[in-house]
Amino acid sequence: MILYHGSNVDIQNISLSACRPYKDFGRGFYLTDIPEQAERMAERVARIYGGEPVLNIYEIDDSFLDSSSLRIKNFGEETTEDWARFVMNNRNRGFENYSDSLCNFDSKYDIVIGPVADDNMAMLFRQYEEEVIDFDTLLKGMIYKKTSSQYSFHTPAAISLLRKISHE
Repeated sequence: MILYHGSNVDIQNISLSACRPYKDFGRGFYLTDIPEQAERMAERVARIYGGEPVLNIYEIDDSFLDSSSLRIKNFGEETTEDWARFVMNNRNRGFENYSDSLCNFDSKYDIVIGPVADDNMAMLFRQYEEEVIDFDTLLKGMIYKKTSSQYSFHTPAAISLLRKISHE
């Protein structure tokens, strides 16, 4: 499988300590199997931080999904209630129940796979957290959203499976 990471730098060595916390699936290295999505991210990152867009390209053996030595949380392609709670918990700086299976602050999952929460979904999450809407309304608002794909790698064991192919 080929995975892409959009950036403003050619990433030779992945450092989990350089990854930001409070992302959809927790602190980790995020990739996608959709090149156009990574290209858009590279353009966004270059616009914000300067430099030129860089598309980092990695390969991973498809069999990683069947690995018994990795803890993998796979939400699939559709937004679900569990996915929404997982993303909200990981983005919430005040969330403290690290043992909850619907968070990844403690990197309990080596790899998490699922949809990206776009800006419209982030707005729905805020409205829910501020009690402007209830959870059913949040779920209904997510149903029609076109999602994209992300693979997040959270541990050295997971990162070691990625082989850098090239960059563009």
